Amino acid sequence: MMAQFLDIKAAHKNALLFYRMGDFYEMFFDDAVAAAEALDIALTKRGKHLGQDIPMCGVPVHSAEGYLLSLIRKGFRVAVCEQMENPAEAKKRGSKSVVHREVVRLVTPGTLTEEALLEARRHNFLCAYALVRDEAALAWADISTGEFHVMPLPPIRLGPELARLMPSEVIVPEGSEQELAETVTESGAALTPLGRAAFDSTGSERRLCDLFEVSSLDAFGQFSRPEISAMGAIVEYLEITQKGRLPLLRTPQREAQSRVMQIDAATRRNLELTHALNGGRSGSLLSAIDRTVTAAGARLLERRLSSPSRVLEVVQARLDSVEFAVQKTRITDLLRDDLRKVPDLDRAMSRLGLDRGGPRDLASIRNGLEQTLQIAARLDQAALPALLVHATKSLVGHDVLLDLLDQALIAEPPLLSRDGGFIAPGYDEELDEMRQLRDEGRGVIAQMQQEYATQTGISTLKIKHNNVLGYFVEVTSTHADKMLSAPLSETFKHRQTTANQVRFTTVPLSEMETKILNAGGRAVEIEKRLYESLKAAILDQADQIGAAARGLAEIDLATALSDLARAESWTRPTVDSSRKLDIRGGRHPVVELALRKQGGGPFIANDCSLADGSDGADIWLLTGPNMAGKSTFLRQNALIALLAQMGSYVPARKADIGMVSQLFSRVGASDDLARGRSTFMVEMVETAAILNQSDDHALVILDEIGRGTATYDGLSIAWATLEHLHDVNRCRALFATHYHELTSLAGKLPGVENATVAVKEFDGDVIFLHEVRKGAADRSYGVQVAKLAGLPDAVVARARVVLEALEKGEREGAKKATLIDDLPLFSAVPASPAPNPKTSKVEERLAQILPDELSPREALQLLYELKDTAQS
Repeated sequence: MMAQFLDIKAAHKNALLFYRMGDFYEMFFDDAVAAAEALDIALTKRGKHLGQDIPMCGVPVHSAEGYLLSLIRKGFRVAVCEQMENPAEAKKRGSKSVVHREVVRLVTPGTLTEEALLEARRHNFLCAYALVRDEAALAWADISTGEFHVMPLPPIRLGPELARLMPSEVIVPEGSEQELAETVTESGAALTPLGRAAFDSTGSERRLCDLFEVSSLDAFGQFSRPEISAMGAIVEYLEITQKGRLPLLRTPQREAQSRVMQIDAATRRNLELTHALNGGRSGSLLSAIDRTVTAAGARLLERRLSSPSRVLEVVQARLDSVEFAVQKTRITDLLRDDLRKVPDLDRAMSRLGLDRGGPRDLASIRNGLEQTLQIAARLDQAALPALLVHATKSLVGHDVLLDLLDQALIAEPPLLSRDGGFIAPGYDEELDEMRQLRDEGRGVIAQMQQEYATQTGISTLKIKHNNVLGYFVEVTSTHADKMLSAPLSETFKHRQTTANQVRFTTVPLSEMETKILNAGGRAVEIEKRLYESLKAAILDQADQIGAAARGLAEIDLATALSDLARAESWTRPTVDSSRKLDIRGGRHPVVELALRKQGGGPFIANDCSLADGSDGADIWLLTGPNMAGKSTFLRQNALIALLAQMGSYVPARKADIGMVSQLFSRVGASDDLARGRSTFMVEMVETAAILNQSDDHALVILDEIGRGTATYDGLSIAWATLEHLHDVNRCRALFATHYHELTSLAGKLPGVENATVAVKEFDGDVIFLHEVRKGAADRSYGVQVAKLAGLPDAVVARARVVLEALEKGEREGAKKATLIDDLPLFSAVPASPAPNPKTSKVEERLAQILPDELSPREALQLLYELKDTAQS
């Protein structure tokens, strides 16, 4: 056995080997040591190898999925090795023969299909990146849903696209791992090198044609050699990991960068589109707007949010579908109730296609198709917008398959086909007979006994059973002559005579005995055969069922966005091909939701107007104190533009959005010590990307450029950056800064306009109004904000002294050295200690109270006394 393990392990050196032994998957040698540590399970030993104990650990087969998930998340790959015969078959070859085993599957991050291993509301993409001479392409597939896409992609765009897709695994040609490792790992994906033969475009084309059973790929579009290479590499990798059992991939869809808004990784992170800065989904834009009720709808929402469209017709069609759902409140509510009952058709189909499904997947297809009919009946196609017309058409035409599944399946099938019991009574005559024999064998024998008693005229005739004879007919010796004489002797064959009884058998009784004894196993075999036939019937309709699943997702997304729009008072944006960005009463969807959950005050809506040079400023220069809401204002306008091009209503009173080609955000920063970058370096790298890539239809939001270095250096960088955006990039931008010197540029650059976040000062404190107004702030109120943050009074007071001296020196034009010398920075006067806080009368009275000595009445009286004291 150990020799067999070592042979199989030699072929899968880069994976942990799950070696099936009965009801357990066992691991040995280094695999056992690594798995025991990763899974926190006991490490034992089994036998010896080369004089050393063999480490061993194992996990139960019935709970293996949970262990697989833990190993995958910790970066392992697992080769699942199953027994291909039972031990009895092996023994026929000899008493010491080893059960034949084979690896049936390689489990990797990008090839998961089990429901327990996947997030229902997220795609699990497997990517492949191919480089052919000076060209490159990226292909990606989700084998759990059948999605399959490809696009030409230069290396400089690989990082942003991986940030958009968030794949689990990226395949690259052997030899390019080092070059691409940093880009891939930044996206959170596992990097998998694959032999360069897998990326050969000629072989890739042949593999793709075989997969889709076509003679040429021309029917799917015109693909470049790198695109064919990347797609072929995915198919080759799936053949390796799935051991030849390929998933149900849809025909490849070619995408183009020009059709979607370009958003780089830093912008996605800064805007917290699908994940908050802490890495979780809570607090992200996706979590704030997701009201989908199906898993497929949720995945579609994430795709749309990650890839807002730049095609005006597409955006308008999506907005039309949401508007329809907003206006048809009653039908929308009914549709959402129906959609809640829709199972995940895509993933059920995928499991069936890979032979990892079960009866519940058959039921999922049946239940989903039943709901499609219900949903289609609610929609009047004549009144629908074009997108929903197309979606609704895909919901019909499944009557034959639905009737078959309705007749064949019970309402709630078991998980596994080997458990049996999922085929409905009356569907298969032989199965019904086997079940009757299995479940009612005693009744069948009693019926035969009655028939035989009538036939022979012997009322005392009995059918009995023992372990030697099996079932037999027994009569008393007084009736022996009758049974042994014709014509009964032709039917009843003598088996045994005892002192008082004579025993017989019949051909029907022997056949019935065999049937009863084998009925349970035979019933399971029949159900397995019927399962295969039902699965085949479903897979024959895979394309139509996939289209229905996409139609249901489209309807779910439209109704979900309409529900969001109605509940949150969002409005339909006007989207066109201009450069205008005019938002009235805009709000930040995530912050507004957080304020409501925390019971805070209402969100203060603000306007933003960026337009062509003839109509208004292209750039707003925003000043104001920290904590006043500058960053929120910047982000909310970027998110509104993004939501509009996604095809959603937006959190604003009115919004006119000129198509945004690129969205860039540099808001906040942190260091990147692993790559040797300081906070300021990260800021400069992100700013450089913006200045080098932005075109005139881009929308850029920048916050506090240059604050990570010396004042004059930072001011110079911010100044030059603003001029470059205005003169060279000529894009729309919101530029927040504390460098008030920059406000003078509004008078020099025609496309720059000043705006500020209003505050009010009262008794030395600052009150944030969160209102954005035209004009410039006169100061930053940093000391007041520091006081609000809880700095000791002594520090705040000292800061005021230093600030007054600095401002006085600046007004008088003093040189820096003289100014610093004039400041009492190093005076011998010690810093005044923090003053003791004053105690109130209520606190003084509380200090006198001994609670344990109070009666309930005295305590109540004291409460009234304290209330009066506090009010006086």
